[in-house]
Amino acid sequence: MSANSTSSARTARVRRGAMAAAALAAATALSAAVPAQAQVEQGRLYVWVSDGWGGGTVTSSPAGINCHQEAWDPYADTSEGTPQQASAGTCDANFPVGTTVTLTARPDPGSYVNFGPDPNPVRIRSGYNSSYVVFCPSDGLCSSG
Repeated sequence: MSANSTSSARTARVRRGAMAAAALAAATALSAAVPAQAQVEQGRLYVWVSDGWGGGTVTSSPAGINCHQEAWDPYADTSEGTPQQASAGTCDANFPVGTTVTLTARPDPGSYVNFGPDPNPVRIRSGYNSSYVVFCPSDGLCSSG
């Protein structure tokens, strides 16, 4: 190989190396200029629907909670093994800390909202947050009279 061709090959390698270094420096500068997406701290909201024996649904705004409780008659014959069923649907959800969540309780036909949601609205804090609702049957099972 002649000295001239060796010099040309060495110059080409140096140029490729310089171009690679420039590209790496540009990529590093660009990544430093674009901030990483910040993690949003979340809090968990749990809605407890009590055993007031009535039925109904609790929903949230913003969306996330959609929790339903079936009505239940505690004086019905339970010999067939029909205890009150657990709430169904989404009764807990994560929301960004600082979000104000408004809850709406809608009773099923034959029931009414006896209490709650409480608290309402809920301002989400870090960790665990809760609210509760009591649905009662319209036939007076919840009344003291």
